[in-house]
Formats: sequence, structure tokens, C-alpha cells
Amino acid sequence: MRVYRFPRADGIDTLVLQEAPTPRPDRGQVLVRMRAASLNYRDLNVARGRAARGSLPANLVPLSDGAGEVVAVGLGVTRVAPGDRVAGLFMQTWLGGELEPAHVESSRGGAIDGVLAEYVLFDQDGVVHLPAHLSYEEAATLPCAGVTAWNALHGGRPLQAGETVLVLGTGGVSIFALQFAHAAGARVIATSSADGKLAQAKAMGASDGVNYKQHPDWQEQVLALTGGRGVDHVVEVGGAGTLARSIAATRHGGQVHLIGVLTGGDIDPTAVLRRTITLRGIYVGSRQMFEAMNRAIALHAIHPVIDRIFDFEQAREAYRHLESRAHVGKVVIRIE
Repeated sequence: MRVYRFPRADGIDTLVLQEAPTPRPDRGQVLVRMRAASLNYRDLNVARGRAARGSLPANLVPLSDGAGEVVAVGLGVTRVAPGDRVAGLFMQTWLGGELEPAHVESSRGGAIDGVLAEYVLFDQDGVVHLPAHLSYEEAATLPCAGVTAWNALHGGRPLQAGETVLVLGTGGVSIFALQFAHAAGARVIATSSADGKLAQAKAMGASDGVNYKQHPDWQEQVLALTGGRGVDHVVEVGGAGTLARSIAATRHGGQVHLIGVLTGGDIDPTAVLRRTITLRGIYVGSRQMFEAMNRAIALHAIHPVIDRIFDFEQAREAYRHLESRAHVGKVVIRIE
């Protein structure tokens, strides 16, 4: 089989395509013929050798997110069968309940090998069935970005119909949050640096858009759009550099779901205290969340937004496209 690895993670150009034996499933394992994989911002950090914690394994197979067909199962497997369409969990051992440190050590494409290969072994507990209406390319976008957005809106104090959600930018997590919030009957305000991207967000269900290049103090525009009250939820993907504005745009008692670390800066907790805002850290989600999200996706016939699909041989180009930040939605690699 063909498999991508980082013999040394020192930039996109160190990604190499290799030949390797096709693995065989042991007891409790399933072998998946991967059909598609998708990229997340985390994957750029991995390519640069920047691990979230500790050091990266040698010869790492990258990417956490992928979907494919079960082609073989080991003894004792009962959750799936050959022919089933599945996606892998981001954290292979986080099945439900609260996130524990041990779960993080099972993160695909970082702590352990990822899915950018023609065949991948999973524990039977580390996969979920796909919504029937999704293609493999669409389903490959779900394990990290989709589940992260779902956890933000439904994993804490759940989003209610009629509430207002602010999403920052038009990357994968933000677009999923827009789609899920719209399906739940919430109002969505989106920010972007480009009017064209805002127009796309509105076509997907956002009620309003704010161009943060034209309005550097974009929180004031959000407050004006909500009559001075502020939004109920912020899906905060920027980090410390945007967090103060996100807090200022949030109503008293609202929630800011902290997901990204794209920008630097310091965090002043004063506004959080005075406005009794819940600042909630999000690190993807469990299998239980993944399965709940898939039920909602199936019910509402939601299609993940894909910006561009690259061929397997174009993996480096896919990374560079994500790095350019020109995308709206997800960047996908088709594996055939």
C-alpha cells in the first residue's frame, strides 16, 4: 500500500510518499480502505514539527480525519462488518464522558499515526458509521472540525433555538458551527476579511456578516447587530489575539467556546468576571458526540462544505492550499 510519512517533520516539503505492507487486523481491530482524508490547522503545526504536547513520533503518518470502507475485521469484532462505511475518531479512546489525559495520547496524526494512507487499522471502538447521504469526501471532514463545532454548541450548556451565534472566519470549524446553529434555529453572525466569503456564509444561512478588515473593532458591529445585547455563543477560533473582542461581543452570562490558537497575545480575565461569561475550552469531542452529530446531519441532510479536493499524489499541494487561508470550509484529499 501507499502511505505518507514525515521522516522528519520540518515543513510541508518533508512529507514523503512510501510503500509499506498492507496491515492485517488483529483481535478487535478493523482494516479500513481509506477513501478520503481532510486537513485541519493542527496538521500544519504537525508538518512544522510543533506538537501540542511532547514530541512527535518518528516517521509519523499525518492527518487525523478520514473516511473509508471496512474491508476486513479481526476476531471478536461486533460493531462493524466488511462493507460498512466508517470514519475514525480523532481520539481513539475517548468514547464518552469527560476528556481525560489518556485520551489525548490516542490522537490520530499527532500522538499516533494518522490516516493519510490507503489502508489504516482501527480498534473497533475507534470508528463510527457514516450518514448515508454523505460521500466519503464529505464524511472525511467530520472527525475533528465537525465534532469540535458540535461540542462547542451542544456539549456544554446547549444552544437553544432563537439564540445568536458568532463565528469567526470561514474555516472548517466555523462553517460547521454555522450549519449546525442554522439547523438548530439560531441566528448566525459571521466575520471574515473578504466580502466574497461573507456572501458565501450568508448563502449557507448566516443572517449577517462583518468584514473585520473594514471594521477592525468588529465587536462594535456585532453589538450593533444585536441591539447592544451581545451574542449568546462565540465559536472562538482565533485565540488570545481575538478573545478580548469576542468577550466584548458576548452578552452577560453568554458563552465563549475557545478552540483555536491562531493568534498570540495575553488574556485579561476581568471582562469574563464582570460579565459572568463562561469561557470554555474545546478539544474536539467523544464518540458519543460524534454519533449525536451524525444523527443531526442525517436528519437535516447537512452537507459539509468542501473548498477543494486534491488527488492523493497532491498531498503537499493540499497542505499549501490550507496554509494560504484562501479556503472556505474544508480541504480534502481523495484516496483511490
